[in-house]
Amino acid sequence: MADPRGFLKHTTRELPKRRPVDLRLKDWKEVYEDFDHAPLQTQASRCMDCGIPFCHNGCPLGNLIPEWNDLVYRDRWRDAIERLHATNNFPEFTGRLCPAPCEAACVLGINQDPVTIKQVEVEIIDHAFDQGWVVPKMPDVQTGKKVAVVGSGPAGLAAAQQLTRAGHTVTVFERADRIGGLLRYGIPEFKMEKRHIDRRLEQMAAEGTQFRPNVNVGVDITVAQLRLNYDAVVLAGGATAWRDLPIPGRELDGIHQAMEFLPWANRVQLGDPVTDENGQPPITAKDKHVIIIGGGDTGADCLGTSHRQGAASIHQFEIMPRPPETRADSTPWPTYPLMFRVSSAHEEGGERVFSVNTEEFIGENGHVTALRAHEVKMNAGKFEKVEGTDFELKADLVLLAMGFVGPEKEGLLDKLGVELTDRGNVKRDDNFQTSVPGVFVAGDMGRGQSLIVWAIAEGRAAAAGVDRYLMGRSALPAPIKPTAAPQR
Repeated sequence: MADPRGFLKHTTRELPKRRPVDLRLKDWKEVYEDFDHAPLQTQASRCMDCGIPFCHNGCPLGNLIPEWNDLVYRDRWRDAIERLHATNNFPEFTGRLCPAPCEAACVLGINQDPVTIKQVEVEIIDHAFDQGWVVPKMPDVQTGKKVAVVGSGPAGLAAAQQLTRAGHTVTVFERADRIGGLLRYGIPEFKMEKRHIDRRLEQMAAEGTQFRPNVNVGVDITVAQLRLNYDAVVLAGGATAWRDLPIPGRELDGIHQAMEFLPWANRVQLGDPVTDENGQPPITAKDKHVIIIGGGDTGADCLGTSHRQGAASIHQFEIMPRPPETRADSTPWPTYPLMFRVSSAHEEGGERVFSVNTEEFIGENGHVTALRAHEVKMNAGKFEKVEGTDFELKADLVLLAMGFVGPEKEGLLDKLGVELTDRGNVKRDDNFQTSVPGVFVAGDMGRGQSLIVWAIAEGRAAAAGVDRYLMGRSALPAPIKPTAAPQR
């Protein structure tokens, strides 16, 4: 293990500092400062190399966490990246975006702060890229089999890289103009700069994966053409059907889904010519009173984006009550804890409002000007209005960040004729194959809205299923089996 007494000598959890708020709001760069190797190695030494590493239970990828903690502590960075890449295709993504269920399951976290697993992970991969250790991994043989991957988010990219390395000819189709899915158009630059996607795509292209953006499968390419030209298909289009709020006034201008708002900010940072004469994208928070409905990660992304665009005021609504400061009794170790969290965006300002329900949007001349809402309480598992708590709040821009209800059914899924679950996701067997032979599904399209770490794990597992279908057997790892509902 890293240091048999490390967790006793170093009881304090240390992470890189966030850049000062007044400075980081002036740009769109990632919010964290650099973290030196010396304190990181100290943090790695806190890993206890447990007899039963519950961090493995928290991580669906099966990351060899105690092993690469030990290797970092011993300054064996080249070995550490080999261990990390053995289970995770894209640690530069998970190390920045995953909420770290592995840390929630850390044994040290029972009565101390858990090991900084996520930070060790991202430092390993960033150091590996800096040293030039991340190079194309070429297949030993070419099978002559062709696979189409529909969707270029983390699940699709993971499946594509695994299948390419197994020797298949893989083409990734993406209906947007750039590869990356929500990693590209959804995740703000201040959470993950897009250069991290680009350098990984360079590696994948060098390995032989082919990318075709601007192709809407089912429209630009028919289902018949897809089945004729490819021996297998992986559906990885995500859960993109967003949850709406059908209340009076919803038709007013100025009310947008989060995923109508966030991609414009991404495009501005990518240099696309989408701004007006004042330098603003089509949907902007500049000088507006913004209300974000939804208290999750997507809502926080809208919050940080609105800060940087110069909103006049921001309120973030959440229908659930304010979580406790420490792990709730309902989520005991080693489960992912329900507790109050402050993201970098929350640290930057805005007002968080809990236990509130919006009942009507108010407008003038066809544009939203305010909303009416009231407090709620939970009674017998249902939300109940608290009488006498009605209020109005000014709003020029309302952003709906209430999650997603599943994949889009119209178009590709309908034309393929795949069976759906009672939750509206694409049904699959233990090999991630749908009801249509040769068509597989990975990520949120089959699982429902979930975490990036689950998407990558499903992409890897689906790749193993495809490889087995094409070749009769497979040496590709399959870290998980399909589950009926998202886990966290």
